[in-house]
Amino acid sequence: MDWTQVLATRSSRMKASEIRELLKLLDQPDIISFAGGIPDPALFPTDAFRDAFSAALTGPQAGAALQYSVSEGHRPLRDWIAGEMGKLGIPCTTDNILITSGSQQALDYLGKLMVSPNDTILLGWPTYLGALGAFNAYEPSYDRLDPNSNRSAESFAETAAAAGGRVKFAYLSVDFANPTGETLARTAREKVIDLADEMDIAIVEDAAYQTLRYDGEAVPPILALEIARKGSIEDCRTLYCGSFSKSLAPGLRVGWVCAAADVISRLVLMKQAADLHSATTNQIVTDLVARDQFESHVAKLRTVYKARRDHMLAALAREMPEGVSWTKPEGGMFVWVTLPQGMDGADLLAQSLKTERVAFVPGRAFFADGSNGNTLRLSFSCANETAIDEGIKRLGRLIRG
Repeated sequence: MDWTQVLATRSSRMKASEIRELLKLLDQPDIISFAGGIPDPALFPTDAFRDAFSAALTGPQAGAALQYSVSEGHRPLRDWIAGEMGKLGIPCTTDNILITSGSQQALDYLGKLMVSPNDTILLGWPTYLGALGAFNAYEPSYDRLDPNSNRSAESFAETAAAAGGRVKFAYLSVDFANPTGETLARTAREKVIDLADEMDIAIVEDAAYQTLRYDGEAVPPILALEIARKGSIEDCRTLYCGSFSKSLAPGLRVGWVCAAADVISRLVLMKQAADLHSATTNQIVTDLVARDQFESHVAKLRTVYKARRDHMLAALAREMPEGVSWTKPEGGMFVWVTLPQGMDGADLLAQSLKTERVAFVPGRAFFADGSNGNTLRLSFSCANETAIDEGIKRLGRLIRG
């Protein structure tokens, strides 16, 4: 059968994730990988999860753990998340929380909910590759959002109209963003709220790395700043997307959306149509582990990842030739490297895998227009100090030529 005859037009915008493809390299023992933005599996709270699974599947609770559940998600877990949101300056109730299969599913739902073909999404340049993958299926246009610029709401609206639609939302990863590792200042977050209010659009706040701060002063989430202005989450346009993937374990695929109850109810309808609900057992287990170990485990992650970040930054300063620059993140898992003009990250990766056996992610894939090929992303989360020293040394040697 010629499947091209029955595929929807949106399928032409679906592409393989460069990151998911690069993760296959982790199975090759001689590769030093700075590619996958994934937690170190050696740090997973395995014993706590083992005990939690045993508890979830023992006694009268076992039936509930293996049964269908409500689409909104396991209520005790939603209660716990609502409490954590309150600690961030986001007072809310359980009705403001929807459990999703990782925050990636939340991005897909939000694209489906708000974007018609040719509508415009405002986002960073670069931005999270997975967000582009989630949104692409809904055939949007993209426009660059730089909160530090003086670009007007009218300019965004005119560009969106020329593309055949209107601006629907702004997407931002504001803390230790993937791929740059950069954090958006409070003043810039306030400007995003101003712009969204003026344009009457939504804000999608991707907070996947929010807990992984190693130094510097914490900045309130955009949703917290908006609530401080407007008094209630029910009057806010920001949707906060959280995840346990970076803090506890990604394999359980448990994330959440925190937003006004009206939009949560609309997302629940999507959840019902898509997969009914996220895995009940995984939600129960996540709740048990989070209540018992979340704070202590995240503190451990911060200590380990901070040391690895510091080691990578020192290695870059020691090994990179003149003309190469990089970010200095206050948290998260990534360092963003800018190569001299004329160099291409994809070409460099091909050479690196062949001669140096060092993997990273070329930067072009993180730009909606495929520009800025002279960039690359390095992840330090799964590399020990020896691997960092040797890998950055090899990479510097390759860049110097």
